[in-house]
Amino acid sequence: MTCRRGLDVAEDGTRPGAALFAALDGTMPDGVTLRAVDCLQNCDGGCTVALRGRGRWTYIYGNLHEASHPDLLREGAAKYHATQDGLIPWRERPDHFKKNCVARVPPMED
Repeated sequence: MTCRRGLDVAEDGTRPGAALFAALDGTMPDGVTLRAVDCLQNCDGGCTVALRGRGRWTYIYGNLHEASHPDLLREGAAKYHATQDGLIPWRERPDHFKKNCVARVPPMED
C-alpha cells in the first residue's frame, strides 16, 4: 500500500501500491484472497506482491505497475491457486513472473 515505485508522491497522494491494490480489489479469481500490506521492502523493485498458501511455496514478484499489471496478477494468482504446491510450471508462468521473481520461499513445516 505504501509503495511509491520510485516516484515523488505527496504524503496525502495516492501511492502506486495503493492504486495497484484498488485496481485488484474485488476482482480476484475464485478461491484467491487479496490482502493489503504496507510494505514488502523491495523499494528498488517497485510494487511487489506475494503469492502464498498453506503447504505451498511462496513467490514474491516485483516491478509491478498499477495500470498495466492487474490482469497479469489475476492470471498468475489463478494459476498459482490451481497448483497443489504453488509451483507453476515455468512454461505456464506469465512472462513478467519469469523475469521479476524477487524470492521463492519453501513451505513452512508443520
